[in-house]
Amino acid sequence: MELIFLGTSAGVPTRSRNVTAILLDLKHPTRGGLWLFDCGEGTQHQLLHTAYHPGKLDKIFITHLHGDHLFGLPGLLCSRSMAGNANPLTIYGPVGIQEFVETTLRLSGSWTDYPLEVVEIGEGLVFDDGDYQVHAYPLNHPVECYGYRVQEHDKPGALNAAALQADGVKPGPLFHRLKQGETVTLEDGRVINGQEYLAPPQPGKKLAIFGDTAPCPSALRLAEGVDVMVHEATLEAAMEEKANSRGHSSTRQAAQLAREAGVGKLIVTHVSSRYDVRGCESLLAECREVFPACELAEDFAQVSV
Repeated sequence: MELIFLGTSAGVPTRSRNVTAILLDLKHPTRGGLWLFDCGEGTQHQLLHTAYHPGKLDKIFITHLHGDHLFGLPGLLCSRSMAGNANPLTIYGPVGIQEFVETTLRLSGSWTDYPLEVVEIGEGLVFDDGDYQVHAYPLNHPVECYGYRVQEHDKPGALNAAALQADGVKPGPLFHRLKQGETVTLEDGRVINGQEYLAPPQPGKKLAIFGDTAPCPSALRLAEGVDVMVHEATLEAAMEEKANSRGHSSTRQAAQLAREAGVGKLIVTHVSSRYDVRGCESLLAECREVFPACELAEDFAQVSV
């Protein structure tokens, strides 16, 4: 999987950062998949500077209904339709997302020519197609807000074809069934259990994408053991009290969570517009003091999961 940051600023855009939006390219070998997490104002403009096309989007996950995470959605939906795209799209988000989509389209005399489904979510499993599952976890923000944990299902271990042939099992259709862990009966009457010829399963990738939040109990469950955690770091540690009072986290708090959750890598984003380049370097340094495996996202940064 690969993350592409389309916007990394908190609240308002700056000259170098747009407001929040993150693409996730699943890079699945057969089904593909392009998901968007949040859609701040101008997201469709940011997409124009990438190799990705809105028509390839099949899911949009909204963390909460604040404008810097949402106001780009109507324009993106309409442009996707005007381009003649017929691929279906599903939007997931808190209660109110359906009213927002329907009202903005109705009042602006707009529509979509592709199948559009809006799913209002709560805590728990949001999506599972057998390849990936997405869970939503409630966060601590002035409005209803969620973080999303994306988890790839474990992949079956490799089939030990050499061992099978050594036991007199010839390559053929049976190998496919054995690869699925099935038990098969050979022509000579022997019963072969495919599980005995499989390597251990390959663990699926795990990713946590937080919405805006002050520290909260569910954060650890959301982030525990993920390969990559994307978390806001709106303000520096010295302004922690102010950050928390507005439902946000400091650099230190984001890094502490990453350490406690045992994540592989921390990507901090949603940076206050008060910070220039030098200020952002200081934010990153504060994070790395607590959790060294940390990067501060820039617009158009790409991160492999």
